[in-house]
Amino acid sequence: MTKSRRPRPRPSGRAGKRGSDDGRRGRASAPPRAGGRARHARDEAFFRYLVTGMRNGVLAFTRDGRLALINDEAYRIFDAAPRRDDLGRPVAKLLQQHPEVVRVLNSAFDVHLLPNRAELRLRPSGKVIGYTLGLVRDDAGEVIGAAMFFKDLTRVEQLEERERLRDRLAAVGEMAAAIAHEVKNPLAGIEVMAGLLRRKTADAPDVQTVLTDIITEAKMANAIVQEVLEFVRPIRLQVERTAVREAVQSAIQLADTKAQRGGVTIDVRVPASLPPVHGDRYQLTQLFTNLLTNAYEAMDGSGRITISAAGRSIDDGDDRRAAVLVEVADQGPGMSAELAERVFKPFFTTKSHGSGLGLAIVRKIVDAHDGSIDLQTAPGHGTTIRVTLPVTALDEGR
Repeated sequence: MTKSRRPRPRPSGRAGKRGSDDGRRGRASAPPRAGGRARHARDEAFFRYLVTGMRNGVLAFTRDGRLALINDEAYRIFDAAPRRDDLGRPVAKLLQQHPEVVRVLNSAFDVHLLPNRAELRLRPSGKVIGYTLGLVRDDAGEVIGAAMFFKDLTRVEQLEERERLRDRLAAVGEMAAAIAHEVKNPLAGIEVMAGLLRRKTADAPDVQTVLTDIITEAKMANAIVQEVLEFVRPIRLQVERTAVREAVQSAIQLADTKAQRGGVTIDVRVPASLPPVHGDRYQLTQLFTNLLTNAYEAMDGSGRITISAAGRSIDDGDDRRAAVLVEVADQGPGMSAELAERVFKPFFTTKSHGSGLGLAIVRKIVDAHDGSIDLQTAPGHGTTIRVTLPVTALDEGR
């Protein structure tokens, strides 16, 4: 018969061992705290990456007006250079080039209803932003700061303006076409009858002079009517891959038939290696022709025109596309800032003759090609007009 084994008493040191185990288990509770710190660090890093990678601008500031957070898109929209010590600086210092934005931010703590989906035009860049303001509160509900979320709407604004212009031109075009048809017929009749009278009065020099003036004025009026029709008529592009250099060379030849070039020299710096643009060859030739004839008239027969081009990229809001930048710089008298703001408006001209539609047509052609145009000028320093043309169409670039 097998004897049953009695359980041995546990040594008293066992309790110490168990206490030692408990101690180890107590010390093992530190890793969760370390893990918590790691998770907190990961959360903070994720938050930074989230804000940095946002396609909207984000800017937050404390109650005393000091910068607490800003992302790369905000820097880009405000054309500001990032600095290591930006956080903690007064927002007014960072945005000193944009006092209109500073005024909006300063009002965040004073108004009862903060703006939501408001728009603001930045100076001097001309960018348009859509923004929302919100207050930042702590756990107790106290306001400790404010944040602005905003997006560059410049591209959207340009497209909307183009649509509004197209709608206006469509309405005006129907009326102008009917009026132009009625005006062109009498003008043609005046020109023909004046020509007949001039042949019959060859022995009367005074009459000849008057009739010649009548014919000249009739032709000028007919040209203005034709230009108005060209302006209001919708542009239907015959799109193909077009070399900018070829369009410029064609424009130089065509401009010489439309305006007196005199002693003006043209320096063409358009590389043949530039990528072809997505455009209408005829319309682009017309664009550069109008720019050249305008420069000829401004320079009064002397000086130099430089036409240069280079590749670049453009921001269409959500992506960047390849483009070609063409600059037409003349050595004319230049113009004041007030005149420069109006030169692309229809029927505006500083000349004693002409319809004032040359540069308006240029802008219309640029818009039809989904491009952009601007100018730099000052009295006595000539004028430089910059035309940016996408290499690909908008739907191809996406």
